[in-house]
Amino acid sequence: MASLKALKNRISSVKSTQKITKAMKMVAAAKLRRAQQAAEAGRPYAERLNAVMASLAPKVTVGPNSPRLLAGTGSDQKQLLVVATSERGLAGAFNTNIVRAARKRADELIAAGKDVRFYLIGKKGRAVIQRLYPGKIVHQVDQSHIKNVAFTDALEVARDLTARFEAGEYDVAHLFFAKFQSALVQLPTEVQLVPVSIPANDTATTGATAAVEYEPDEESILAELLPRNIAIQLFRAMLENAASEQGSRMNAMDNATRNAGDMINRLSIQYNRTRQAAITTELVEIISGAEAL
Repeated sequence: MASLKALKNRISSVKSTQKITKAMKMVAAAKLRRAQQAAEAGRPYAERLNAVMASLAPKVTVGPNSPRLLAGTGSDQKQLLVVATSERGLAGAFNTNIVRAARKRADELIAAGKDVRFYLIGKKGRAVIQRLYPGKIVHQVDQSHIKNVAFTDALEVARDLTARFEAGEYDVAHLFFAKFQSALVQLPTEVQLVPVSIPANDTATTGATAAVEYEPDEESILAELLPRNIAIQLFRAMLENAASEQGSRMNAMDNATRNAGDMINRLSIQYNRTRQAAITTELVEIISGAEAL
């Protein structure tokens, strides 16, 4: 049985931890509101840009002269998985769920005989991927210096991915991130980045259509929009991740605070029982000594 001093020290330690987790919960809740607004504000632009390209793509004949980001390389042997995680932990299952989705896709592609590589945004997914897929990480983007996600950050990553595609390092790229739904729900999401995936039967390409003349032609417009679309999709993923991270951290710290409270109650009961047992023992010893006299 633990001594009274040990129990008292443990209660004090758990109380200190509870103060930290409570403070982290409050900070995450304050950041969540701002991050959620940014994520929700970025969705319409990304969705609209996809719709614009969906309306342009059917008018372009895929061939040697069409944009490579739309037509692809003609092969799907080299697969690049872009895994976006956070720079910090203590966020519940946020990073684990993203990495699990990427691992599932990687295992499917490897089973199909594809050459799989990983491009990491954030450091929290590196340990697991490095252990399970040694030598498969081609690059890691360090975002530890970023306080608020900006479009320039996504644009830099998009340019690097585009350059690697033009250099023939990969044929198809998939992006993994967590889509923010609420403070309690963040869904691991996969999006095909390269070649740009145009939804089939999209609302922009169905229904009544008007005769439209483009100046310049559709190929030139797509050549300009396709790299920007990659940057926009990355920017949206970063914004969704920022909101999802704060929501997951808020819930994790709330659970930790409540668990610390429960542990303090259990330790306090154990402390009181131990103290009462010690007092009873002392009384018995005193009474036994008095009777012996």
